[in-house]
Amino acid sequence: MSVGRATLSGLTGADQVAEVTRPDLDDGDVRAILDAALSSGGQFAELYVEQRRSRSVNVDDGRVEDLVTGLDRGGGVRVVSNGQTAYAFTNLLTRDALVESARIAAAGVSGSQVVGVADLRTVPPPYTHPPTKDPADVDGPGMAEIVRRIDESARAVDGAVRQVGASYGDTVQDVFLVNSEGHRHNEQRVRTRLAARVVAARDDVVQTGLEAPGAAAGLELLDRHPPEAVGRRAAERAVLMLDSRPAPAEDMTVVLAPGSGGVLFHEACGHGMEADIVAKGASVYRGRQGDKLGTDLISGVDDATVANAWGSFGFDDEGTPAQRTVLFDRGVCTDYLTDRLRAAELGLPRSGNARRQSYAHLPIPRMTNTYILPGADDPDEIVRSVRRGLFCEQLGGGQVDPASGDFVFGVAVGWLIEDGELTYPVRGANLVGDGPAILARIEAVGTDFDAREGICGKDGQGVPAGLGNPTVRIGRITVGGTGA
Repeated sequence: MSVGRATLSGLTGADQVAEVTRPDLDDGDVRAILDAALSSGGQFAELYVEQRRSRSVNVDDGRVEDLVTGLDRGGGVRVVSNGQTAYAFTNLLTRDALVESARIAAAGVSGSQVVGVADLRTVPPPYTHPPTKDPADVDGPGMAEIVRRIDESARAVDGAVRQVGASYGDTVQDVFLVNSEGHRHNEQRVRTRLAARVVAARDDVVQTGLEAPGAAAGLELLDRHPPEAVGRRAAERAVLMLDSRPAPAEDMTVVLAPGSGGVLFHEACGHGMEADIVAKGASVYRGRQGDKLGTDLISGVDDATVANAWGSFGFDDEGTPAQRTVLFDRGVCTDYLTDRLRAAELGLPRSGNARRQSYAHLPIPRMTNTYILPGADDPDEIVRSVRRGLFCEQLGGGQVDPASGDFVFGVAVGWLIEDGELTYPVRGANLVGDGPAILARIEAVGTDFDAREGICGKDGQGVPAGLGNPTVRIGRITVGGTGA
C-alpha cells in the first residue's frame, strides 16, 4: 500500500482525487488475462481490480495529527476447477502483470475441461449509494476542524474528562470485476466515518465512552451526526459510568437498547449463518433450515440494499447483485449467506454475500447489514414490564463459538432495571448464553429501530458491517458481574 503524509495546509481533498487513475484495460487485455487463467483447465476465472483512496486525521490529547492519505491499487485473478481454487494478485495494473498473475493462478489448478470466455457484457449495479456531498470537498484543514469540534465538545461535557481521541476518515473504492461467464461491472463505493473515544476519571474510577457513526455516504454524514454531538455522546457515556456500581451476577431479564444490541444478533446468530461455516459443519445452524428456533416475535435479515447503509453495495465482490436475505422469519431459520463456491456446494442460490477486504484477498461469505426487524411492542412498556433486569444501552466486545452458538459479551453501558425503572448504571457486566437459546427467549420486540456500524473481522479480513435492532426483551440471560 502506498501511504503518504502531508502537512494539514499542504494537501487538499481535490488533490487526492486527482491522483486516482483507472486501469487502462481494453476487452482484448481482459480476454487475454481470463484466457491465461483458464489455460490449465479451469472451469471459471475472475479478474478483480480495485483502487482505494483513503484519508484520515486524528486528534489525540488535544493535538491534531498529520493528515494520512493512502492509495492502494491492484488486481487479483481467481481460478476455480473441480473444487480447487487458486488465487494470485499484483499491485501492477498492466496487461503483462495481470496475465502473469493469471498464469500463476492457473498453475494452481488442473482440469481436462476446456472453457472459453463468454461474450463480455457490462451490467450496471442494481443499487447505488452515491454521496450527496463529495468527501473531496473538505481539505486537510477542514478535516482537522472536524476532529477539533469533536474534541472540544467532549471536553466541555464535564471536568472529569481526561482524554479525548477523535478521528475522521473517508474512503473511495473503485471496483472493476469481470469473469469468464461474461459478467463485467464497475462500481464506486464511498464510505465516511467519525469516531470519538473519551476517558473520564474521578476518585480513582476510570471509565470510557465511544461513539463512532459511519455510512456508505459522503459529508452528509455530518448533517445526521454533527461532530459536536459525536463528542458529546461519547463523553456523556464515560462520565455517566463514573457513578456506576458493580453489576450483579445472576440470571435475569435483559433488555437490549436499539442499535448496539444488534452486535449480539450479528455474532451469536449471523456468523453461524455464513455458508462457509455451515459447509464445514462448524455451525450450530447447519441443517436447521425450516426449523423453528425462536419465538414468533423474532425476524432478522441481512440486507446489502439499504440505501447508504454502512455495509451496503451494488454488487458483492464476485459480481452477484446485492440482496436482502431473510435469516429468521418469525423464529424459523430460513436462508444462509452464500458465495459462489458454497452455494454450489450446499445446493443453494447465491445470496450476494461474497466479500473481500481488498484485491489481495479471496472472497468469502460475510454479513453486510444484519438487522433484527422491528416488532409491535411499545419500547417504553417493554422496560416498564421488567421487575428486575439489565438494560443494555451499549454492548462492548465479545466472542462466540459458531459451532455451539455459545457467546460472552461485555456491556459497555448498562443500567439495572427495578420495578420497571432504570435505577442506576452498572459496570463490569457480561452476557453469557447461546444463540438458539436466546432466540427462544425473546419476549418482546419494539416498534423502534436504530443501527450501528463496525468492522467485522473473519479469517484475517475486515469489512464494514452494519448492525441494527429495535428494543428487545430477552426473558433470561446469565449476567456475569461482581456486585450483589
